[in-house]
Amino acid sequence: MSSSDRRLFLLSGLAMLAGCGFAPAYAPGGGGAALMDRIEIAPPDTRAGFLLTRELETRIGRPANARHVLTPAISLRRQAVSIDRSNITLRYNLLGRVDYTVQDRETEAIVARGTVENFTGYSTFGTPVANEAAERDAEARLMTMLADQLVTRLAATLRDLPQ
Repeated sequence: MSSSDRRLFLLSGLAMLAGCGFAPAYAPGGGGAALMDRIEIAPPDTRAGFLLTRELETRIGRPANARHVLTPAISLRRQAVSIDRSNITLRYNLLGRVDYTVQDRETEAIVARGTVENFTGYSTFGTPVANEAAERDAEARLMTMLADQLVTRLAATLRDLPQ
């Protein structure tokens, strides 16, 4: 395929996206812009909750007394994925799930509800201290991934969030 054919192909793809209502999430009027400084995150009660809250507040802001409150419920599960001949686990997957609700404080109505899931892995070849550090690092990576998914989902579904 020549370079002019590729450009024509890419331009036609962009034109099709523009025709179907595609718009950048953080453009004026986009779903991402509707989230900025408009949703308060419920206070965390675990390390994973703190990490998720920190990541979410980095992405959507930290308003005080916002009209909407996001309440995440985090569940983590560790799964052995590599076991050696002496029955020692060498690698784990950390599976995470966040069930969330966004509630309007004035009307007490649930504006959005959903679930995001992801996983990450870590090795346990080192000392107990190194293994614990690897698990904590995996938890932080997982909360970053879940926060990204959650913000993307909210940006797609809460375009018309009232102020």
